[in-house]
Amino acid sequence: MLQLVLGTGLSAVALPLSAARRAALRVGLISDLNSSYGATSYIPAVHQGLDQLIALQPDLVVCAGDMVAGQMRGLTGLQLDAMWRGFETSVLRLLQTAGIPLLPAIGNHDGSPGFPADRAAVSRFWTPIRSRMGLAFVDASQFPFRYSVLQDGIFWLVWDASSARVPEDQLAWARQQLASPQAQEARARFVVGHLPLAGVGLGKDRHGEVLERGRALQALMDVAGVQAYISGHHHTWFSSRRGQLDLIQLGALGSGPRRLLHGEAPAQQTFTLLEIDGGRGTLRETTYAVSTGRPISWSTLPLRLNTRAGLLQRNASERLLRG
Repeated sequence: MLQLVLGTGLSAVALPLSAARRAALRVGLISDLNSSYGATSYIPAVHQGLDQLIALQPDLVVCAGDMVAGQMRGLTGLQLDAMWRGFETSVLRLLQTAGIPLLPAIGNHDGSPGFPADRAAVSRFWTPIRSRMGLAFVDASQFPFRYSVLQDGIFWLVWDASSARVPEDQLAWARQQLASPQAQEARARFVVGHLPLAGVGLGKDRHGEVLERGRALQALMDVAGVQAYISGHHHTWFSSRRGQLDLIQLGALGSGPRRLLHGEAPAQQTFTLLEIDGGRGTLRETTYAVSTGRPISWSTLPLRLNTRAGLLQRNASERLLRG
């Protein structure tokens, strides 16, 4: 699997062989790894799920936020740094050893806008390792809060959705990035942020737990031909399509999985795998239950969810890529 190693020790990034050697590019999706406030370690499901995901040999892992357990008044800089060291030991090092780049988005427990100490700790941890992450950055000037990447022919835009409002300057930046030649000539375009466009988790479909101006954000992505918006925060997996945009709302890998607003699906830790086949022009989405290590039957998802943001229709597990 491994082709090239950059650096030594923990800073080493062993890059996977080109996805062109496979029928499809494999992208692992995880979110909401954190435990209780201030925790520097992770529950067994996180370690188990990461092992299961790595065994699937993804070319890239995307994390939609909440990697650590901040957003609590009174946590010191030393405590915040200790949480990020715990993340490095339990998560980042595991992926680096396997030669899998990580593309992170910042969640509310990582660096909420109302918590300047948390955001300072985010910068202290991520900025020094940016060049060793194995990501082909297009714009990394504000990494890790917002940035763009062109990886294996796929364009990724990460914005700061750690609170319910994506700032105007970020929206202007996102429009510019998604209109760039790198984005428009890519095989597909994805946007990643922590809060979702619609509420799917039981007890989470309320103001402050979903992004404001959701329709405007969707229109921004639709104009740019974005394939999917990938988010977390609601601790339950639901895959839907609104217009031409896929909404992939990830379950929690860590503490506090939730049930969906409707349906009989149990609360459980999950991770998701995307298989992007540029030759066939298809995308396949499979979500795994950590408790069994096996795929969850697509039929366990309700056909639709009636949310405050409107009706969400369940997507198909395999669908066409947008042109």
